[in-house]
Amino acid sequence: METVMLLALMFDAVLGLGLLWLAWRLLACADLFKAIVLFVAFGLLMALAWVRLDAPDVALAEAAIGAGLTGALLLSSLARLHSDDPDEITAEKTAQPHKKVVLKSQSPQWLPIAALLLVASGLSYTILSLPPHAPGLSAEVAAQLETSGVSNPVTAVLLNFRGYDTLLEMVVLLIALLGVWSLSSITLHSEMAPVSIVLDTFSRLLTPVLILVAAYLLWVGDHAPGGAFQAGSVLAAVGVLLLLFGWRLPANLQSWPLRLMLIAGPGAFVILAVITLLSEGQLLKYPPLQAGTLILIIEAVATLSIGTTLVALFSGGRPLEEKRHP
Repeated sequence: METVMLLALMFDAVLGLGLLWLAWRLLACADLFKAIVLFVAFGLLMALAWVRLDAPDVALAEAAIGAGLTGALLLSSLARLHSDDPDEITAEKTAQPHKKVVLKSQSPQWLPIAALLLVASGLSYTILSLPPHAPGLSAEVAAQLETSGVSNPVTAVLLNFRGYDTLLEMVVLLIALLGVWSLSSITLHSEMAPVSIVLDTFSRLLTPVLILVAAYLLWVGDHAPGGAFQAGSVLAAVGVLLLLFGWRLPANLQSWPLRLMLIAGPGAFVILAVITLLSEGQLLKYPPLQAGTLILIIEAVATLSIGTTLVALFSGGRPLEEKRHP
């Protein structure tokens, strides 16, 4: 037993040092592509760290959203940076081939170091000032779990006891998409782009499997690690893969059906909040007998909305109808 504990302690130490090393390397790396790869590796190690902390729900979200989809978004942004106005860049280099590039003076290096030290000092003081044995709220959550409608305490907290936070998270995600749409617009061709037979077969085999995984994560969130954000991120992975393989949204679904799907999750949450306010006298206070059904409905709608929002973020702009010339 002591050997197992020693090995676990050594593993945790190596994991913590690996996280610190990856964080420093990706922040200090001048190559953006290499920094993104390091960021994805950092997210995967962070997911493993959450598993070691007995937080599998957070680990699933970190692996799917923090490492997977965020890494895909960063790679997409990097590709757009490299493809912005290539003709203009070439023309400028041709017109002024001997122009010297003068680097602007950077800010003093001690400023970010001082800021990091200040934040680290505050976090260290907060951790050291915590009581050695904090009771927390786990006992109160366990006492009210029967009336929550689910048997998983994490789902009970996120969708019943603390549903406001989950609603605000979905609103923040939608606002981020609106910010992206306000900056640019793109034309999504409705026709299927030509792809190799290998990629086409791979997408046809992988898509239904990932959809089943998303449905499983949604259903199992009632009593085990899973839920709307995990299932939505897997659905978003399906959409991202299909976009990379050449699939495009049909033209008749790029206008109001897409926008309806985006607001379905937050909208259902708000409607339910108003209904519970009128019936129970409190926002998002579910009746105990109907709590399980209401939470399942909210999670199902939220899964579709989260997946659609993440895929729309990956697309990189507000979709416009393709102009067809006669």
